[in-house]
Amino acid sequence: MPSQSFKGRTIVITGSSKGIGKETADQLRKLGANLVLGSRSNSYKLEGNVLELPLDVTSEESVKEFFKNAINHFGTVDTLLNCAGVGVFGSVIDTTLGEFDKMLATNVRGTFLSCKYFGKHMAERGKGHILNLVSIAGTTALAGCGGYSASKFGVMGFTKVLQTELREKGVQVTAVIPGSVSSSFWDNMETSLDMSKMIPTETVAKHLLYLLDQPQGAFIDEITIMPPLGIL
Repeated sequence: MPSQSFKGRTIVITGSSKGIGKETADQLRKLGANLVLGSRSNSYKLEGNVLELPLDVTSEESVKEFFKNAINHFGTVDTLLNCAGVGVFGSVIDTTLGEFDKMLATNVRGTFLSCKYFGKHMAERGKGHILNLVSIAGTTALAGCGGYSASKFGVMGFTKVLQTELREKGVQVTAVIPGSVSSSFWDNMETSLDMSKMIPTETVAKHLLYLLDQPQGAFIDEITIMPPLGIL
């Protein structure tokens, strides 16, 4: 259990309707955080100080409206957690242009847009924390992940640049690099996977809470969270 209270802290989560985003939102709600949850389909209602909003991270107008509603409701935002992401897997030569573009739009453009608006707000306040969910596919070459890796390597590079730009403004930016996570992310895979060897979503969520609960005086630039048996 985190050592400090999350009560009064406003945390924004994109991709909050499933997987890591949903699990993290649920754990933060129980700890009393103010939550702004954005996704294409808000499929559940949470009790507490929770604002659920429609969000298409690929659309600048949608992200801008999401940002405005978050600020209008809670006044300020302390943390942005970018969980929205999509992956289509297969060889490079079998990947369609539509699949490739979808991954770039959601994973790279979506991260950029969220960081652009919420990052400016945090920089003006002189404090804040942005956590970008990358992937082990964003640091390691894995067969069958051409388009996904292209997008996640992009997110990793973007996150490193954002760190250098916002550090002096008092804003921490952390790259979170998980290995395979047992979640609905794999629902559309044609081949079955052994989910028991992957990281449970609740475990990843607890690591994210750990990152948000660190004492002042140091920034964590990146963290890699792997399944016990390594890359699957």
